[in-house]
Amino acid sequence: MKSLDVKVWAVRKRDTKTPSYGVRWSVAGNVFSDSFRTKALADHYRSKLMRAMREGEEFDQASGLPDSMEPKKSAVSWYDFALRYLAMKWPHAAPNTRNGINESLTSVTVELLGERAGRPSDQAIRQALRNWAFVLPGPDDRDVSDDVRNVLHWVSKASRPLADLAEPATARAVLDSLKLKLDGTAAAAETVRRKRRTLVNAANYAVDLGELRENPITAVRWQKPKVSNQVDPRVVANPEQARNLLAAVSYVGGYRRARGRRLVGLFAAMYFGGLRPAEAIGLVETDLSLPEQGWGSALLHRTRPSVGKQWTDSGETHDDRGLKNRPVEDVRRVPIPPHLVSALRDHLATFGTADDGRLFFSEKGSVVPSSTYYRVWQEARLLALPPSAAASPLASRPYDLRHSALSTWLNAGVDPTEVAERAGNSVEVLLTRYAKCLDGRQDVANRRIEDLLREYE
Repeated sequence: MKSLDVKVWAVRKRDTKTPSYGVRWSVAGNVFSDSFRTKALADHYRSKLMRAMREGEEFDQASGLPDSMEPKKSAVSWYDFALRYLAMKWPHAAPNTRNGINESLTSVTVELLGERAGRPSDQAIRQALRNWAFVLPGPDDRDVSDDVRNVLHWVSKASRPLADLAEPATARAVLDSLKLKLDGTAAAAETVRRKRRTLVNAANYAVDLGELRENPITAVRWQKPKVSNQVDPRVVANPEQARNLLAAVSYVGGYRRARGRRLVGLFAAMYFGGLRPAEAIGLVETDLSLPEQGWGSALLHRTRPSVGKQWTDSGETHDDRGLKNRPVEDVRRVPIPPHLVSALRDHLATFGTADDGRLFFSEKGSVVPSSTYYRVWQEARLLALPPSAAASPLASRPYDLRHSALSTWLNAGVDPTEVAERAGNSVEVLLTRYAKCLDGRQDVANRRIEDLLREYE
């Protein structure tokens, strides 16, 4: 039927429990309609109908649609699309983000495998996807064993169509699969949310490519796991506990090998300077001002996060990049108290620097692995804390020293704007995550309340 016989009416909001917008049009006297979750989607659909009518396309009397808008089920499989999505995201993503994308695509791909003879084991499928398929350069550009190639060939043949995601039951099943770990136990809430973000972003890319009409993941009414954005106050160490822990670090590994002594300054930078571990590891001598007396400063512009060599462009285990969530050329000046100035001066006098000027390095001069300083910290906790405290979450991770530092500054009455500037956070994030009471601080508050009430007795 020619477009001259077509009438398209305005977008109208429908009175339903779930907000929706409808588009109505007629072809040869027959009325058709379609509904959308947002007005923008409805307007876009109406514009396509109008364009087809202006260009003189023929409209089918049964479906009411021009040929250019007839639904065509995409023949692209999820696996093939996931490889395209990875190729688009990889060049511009940070190493840790690449790892997260890889993990998410692997989980979704396993869930979207159909029934096909000769299925490899789940472990073999996941290993092939994690280590080869969703890493660039891909398996076509690397030496891959025949076993891995056979697994990936089976996956490519067994992968369900991308269009299956448009089915609400399939989309929900995929989302539910993100809640479980390999052993069937519940995954951490933050892990589930991170995987879902990747899936939503991938589905948006499919919409951009014209493979999906709209994002089916956001249309599913699915209960997202609740994630706490606040620091557990039980992990926060008070100044006395922190000093005991730093002293204990120097005893780890013996004096001659100095496995702990060479890391005292690293942990001190996290506690007294509020530095992130990757920021402390990236410190170089030329970026420090360490006077003999009083406060010094550190000019932060470089981080060395531990991410795994398969995720970095350099092939090194540690990435070499700028500050977190900031432009590459950005810097942050952090005042450092006399305690940290003294600790860093002692470190330089004892161990010097690596060839590139880094303060903290392994016995062989390389970047200190996160696994190394984590093990040292666990040994120091056993030395410094009583058994009950060592069994608690108190300062259970090196990163908790940063939590302790920011909580200490806030409880000391430092303006949140100044604390946020030193920490490299926004004020909103700071007050949401770090405004916690120090261990034992409630006793001080309780005494003040008692004194006030006693005045009125």
